[in-house]
Amino acid sequence: MTDRSGFTLIEMLVALAVFGLAAMALVNLSGENTRSAARVETRTLGGIVAENLAVEAATMAVIGEGTSSGQVELAGRQWNWSRAVVETDVPGMLRIDVRVNDAEGQAAERVLFRAQDA
Repeated sequence: MTDRSGFTLIEMLVALAVFGLAAMALVNLSGENTRSAARVETRTLGGIVAENLAVEAATMAVIGEGTSSGQVELAGRQWNWSRAVVETDVPGMLRIDVRVNDAEGQAAERVLFRAQDA
């Protein structure tokens, strides 16, 4: 019997199967990281739009109760927004809810309180 060094066919198949599983896991992880980065970007940009609308509402001389909505462009994307102004239990105090959506759904929400007449 001669001494042969090297791998058998079964050893090679097992090694390729293990490598294939590891490669598939890395590809899946890479795809999930890309999706996660896109979600973070959407939430960040939506947050910027919501903050801008909240500052606008906070600095208006007079703001009335009710709802308003509109569309704004930021970073080459269209953002739909809605703002609801309601009176609170505290006399003269308003609650302002700002919601921002993109084409895929809600991206950000902000709530602020201010005096009825600033």
